[in-house]
Amino acid sequence: MENDLLTHSLQLPTDDAKWQQANYSYLMNALAIVRNALESQGKENNFTPALSTNNALSTLCNIFGLSNFERNVLLLCIGMELDANWGFLCANAKSVITQPYPTFMLAMAVLPQSHWSAFTPNAPLRRWQLIQIAEGSALNLSPLRIDERVLHYVVGLNDLDRRLQDIVKPLQMQSTGNVASHLQLAEQLATTWAQIKKEAVLPVVQLYGNEVASKRAIAATACKFLNLNLHLMSAGAISSLRHNEMNDLLHLWEREAILNNSALLLDCDEIDTTEPAKENAIARLIENISSPLIITSRDRQRTFQRPLINIEVPKPSTIEQRAIWQDALGEATACLNGHVETLVSHFSLSASTIYTVCAEARGRWGAEGQREKSCTDAINRVSTSNSCTDAINRVSTSNSSLSTLLWDTCRSQARSGLDELAQPIEVGATWDDLVLPEAQRQVLRDIAAHVRQRAKVYEQWGFGSKGGRGLGISALFAGASGTGKTMAAEVIAHELRLDLYRIDLSSVVSKYIGETEKNLRRVFDAAEAGGAILLFDEADALFGKRSEVKDSHDRHANIEVGYLLQRMEAYRGLAILTTNLKGSLDQAFLRRIRFIVQFPFPDANQRTEIWQRIFPSQTPTQDLDPSKLARLNVSGGNIRNIALNAAFLAADAGKPVEMKHILQAAKSEYAKLERPLTDAEVKGWI
Repeated sequence: MENDLLTHSLQLPTDDAKWQQANYSYLMNALAIVRNALESQGKENNFTPALSTNNALSTLCNIFGLSNFERNVLLLCIGMELDANWGFLCANAKSVITQPYPTFMLAMAVLPQSHWSAFTPNAPLRRWQLIQIAEGSALNLSPLRIDERVLHYVVGLNDLDRRLQDIVKPLQMQSTGNVASHLQLAEQLATTWAQIKKEAVLPVVQLYGNEVASKRAIAATACKFLNLNLHLMSAGAISSLRHNEMNDLLHLWEREAILNNSALLLDCDEIDTTEPAKENAIARLIENISSPLIITSRDRQRTFQRPLINIEVPKPSTIEQRAIWQDALGEATACLNGHVETLVSHFSLSASTIYTVCAEARGRWGAEGQREKSCTDAINRVSTSNSCTDAINRVSTSNSSLSTLLWDTCRSQARSGLDELAQPIEVGATWDDLVLPEAQRQVLRDIAAHVRQRAKVYEQWGFGSKGGRGLGISALFAGASGTGKTMAAEVIAHELRLDLYRIDLSSVVSKYIGETEKNLRRVFDAAEAGGAILLFDEADALFGKRSEVKDSHDRHANIEVGYLLQRMEAYRGLAILTTNLKGSLDQAFLRRIRFIVQFPFPDANQRTEIWQRIFPSQTPTQDLDPSKLARLNVSGGNIRNIALNAAFLAADAGKPVEMKHILQAAKSEYAKLERPLTDAEVKGWI
């Protein structure tokens, strides 16, 4: 029975009214023969059923291998559900203990070709739970009842068993299909199963990688090639099942797989399979299931005793993503003036996500009334317009709006994975807000240029073909607290219009072996889709000078450092590390960072410039002297705190911000820093 699904088509034409009528007529004729047996003790009468295969009952009997006697036992139970007088017939059958329901003894007495082996637990009727045995005084006198799911099937309704509906869901093939490389994987999966001999056990296929939607599309496509339906089961739904509950689930599903001509997709993408209870539940299902099974997971799972074929599902290539964008955008592609290339270079999205982005962006574009009927119509109006420039500007504005919507929608779609793992930073700072020496500002501009032009340099100019190592853009921002490291990251994110996320390395690093790498992997995997800028705070927590390896903990600490460096070098976005103590970092580590920016403590001139820019234009101020305020020997972060506290003091007093408010706020800030506020710093303020 292991791979009968690949050689039998069990699709019932349930939506065909003529078939439904013919199926019901055949069932009624078959029941009439059994009814006659009840009335006349049947063994002496002609008991040859009408021959037909295009009906649910015959299909059921063929696939489960029922004998004629077992078929009639099933009909004996069906009659109890469909004929109001059936109980009376059972109770009045001669030579039998009178019971108003079907029993084993009744079946043995009135049905021809009877054999007791039909009632054993391993025979089809009970093994596949086609009938249920109620409690009774003796086994052969216990009431028999057809299983509800089987009754619906023979009547012509092929719906999912209600006992599975909370655990198993039908998985429909997405209309967007697969990219070429993923279609090849689907064909590989289908060919592998199709070539397995009928009597052999089908190998389990494991699709692993971060492309959740793509893995499901591959599985659905492979099943379509094999004329199989596909159903989805979450590994989380079975993780707490006891042994007997797992056995019941397997029996129900395997029968369902036969009735519905289905394969099962076990979704392990969102479950931690390293937990013993969950791992054991998954292992039990894999080892005991006989129906076609596909597993999807983020990482390649350990090898089980059952044959297991591992297929890695990579993200669509750049060429494939470009083709998907062009197909999803249609004629609007020509209007975007090469913006598709920018989207492909910054975002790595699955086919389904790209189609979703385009549908959402185009819907918003039309809803906002910003879209011209088409680029062609707008350009054609140039010849009749009083101003050619006006018409061209309308097209340009419309295209720019769509480009912006596409970009912002991509960012929104890519955020979901990171929001649970890192802290998003609201980006508002610009170059005008950043006070740094020109040398440092130029390095920051270079960083932004590397991110902006990476697609051209790596792909069009061929640097990416030299190998993936070192293509990630990494930077180290070193300097005392409050010197502008986070603001510099905000400025770059603002210019590139990318999301910025802060990851606290001190919370990522774990004392448990393997946990740090797992945490880092989750962060980078989630960030890949949107090319977000990752800001790793407290780099000292992981990148301190590596000591001589004395034990397993020292060795594993070095492995953690190596893993993060490896991911940073392969990350398609920008990864920024911050540290207050550059001197404490390992020199070998520093050599593998592309940019290092030292943020100096601001001198008096720089502090003056910070004070000149610190208050928003809407803030009322009076008689503030930036040169005097610059005597406060504090960093830009402290200056911001003082300015903000002074604003609250002034607002509460109903006055504009004055020197006295800043003096009061400065005293509070210095107290927090546990430093004295000297007379030289505040002389002449008031």
